[in-house]
Amino acid sequence: MADSNFIDYVKIFCASGAGGAGSMHLRREKYVPKGGPDGGDGGRGGHIILRGNTQMWTLIHLKYKKHIKSDNGAAGSGGLRTGADGKDIVLEVPLGTVARDAETGELLCEVIEDGQQVILRRGGRGGLGNNNFKSATNQTPRYAQLGEPGEEGWVVLELKIMADVGLVGFPNAGKSTLVSALSAAHPKIADYAFTTLEPSLGIVSYRDDRSFVIADIPGIIEGAHEGKGLGLRFLRHIERNSMLLFMVSADSDDVAATYEILLNELRLYNPELLDKDRILVVTKNDLLDDELRSDIEKTLPEDVPHTFISAVTGDGLVHLKDMIWEALNREI
Repeated sequence: MADSNFIDYVKIFCASGAGGAGSMHLRREKYVPKGGPDGGDGGRGGHIILRGNTQMWTLIHLKYKKHIKSDNGAAGSGGLRTGADGKDIVLEVPLGTVARDAETGELLCEVIEDGQQVILRRGGRGGLGNNNFKSATNQTPRYAQLGEPGEEGWVVLELKIMADVGLVGFPNAGKSTLVSALSAAHPKIADYAFTTLEPSLGIVSYRDDRSFVIADIPGIIEGAHEGKGLGLRFLRHIERNSMLLFMVSADSDDVAATYEILLNELRLYNPELLDKDRILVVTKNDLLDDELRSDIEKTLPEDVPHTFISAVTGDGLVHLKDMIWEALNREI
């Protein structure tokens, strides 16, 4: 089976350029035999820069580019000529990309805006030429500075998808069907676990030409925070969503208990996720009659708004969009 084009994790070795050496040069011309120092400074080493790009959605372009090295700065020369700066390398990345030091796990930067540029590895400063060291007591310095070395090391780039609404649910909860029903996105849909193997985004049209973005996150299973199932690979995408839809199928043995399991997985992974607005969505409403629906509703938690929908028949979808829009714009 061919590899997926969706890559949300890469590990790359980045080395910025070293600064050029300053020049130790003395001015010598036909009628100026002792012109004094005129050594120029060395050029700055090239940076390695991350730049946000809204047209990108995956890190696949970096998957097979493991080593990235920018140019060194050029050395200074006589006549106070400064060496050329090393060429910067700019890596285009999708919005939501997080860079961490591979050894320490330290957060280096986050790219969340289109065109945002962040220096990932800074090039070394160029050395000073001997002209900078002249003084009344040292009129002919015969030394200059070396350039600073660049920075290097392994870096992990992780993509956390940025969307207004993230769908949280076990496999076969109807997440992909809902995305397909609400937007023009067409994720793979089938009646078996882990149909969705990569997150997909859909733009949902709302009233008066307004819209919001919804993300179908691959199914979670109990123990996902420990890496079980698709585990930690996709839980991080939920961190970027403004609000969460907890989706539980109406044919679950216990809808309320299933919701609590999902909530607990998020709590164990990152307790801050529970601060997001959330809506409990009971899917496959077309399988229920009024009595069963009433029985399920009595068991649902009172501290979270809920609704019943059927993405197949379209029942409840307009009301769901109203609830989402209200939650997204509550503070506005």
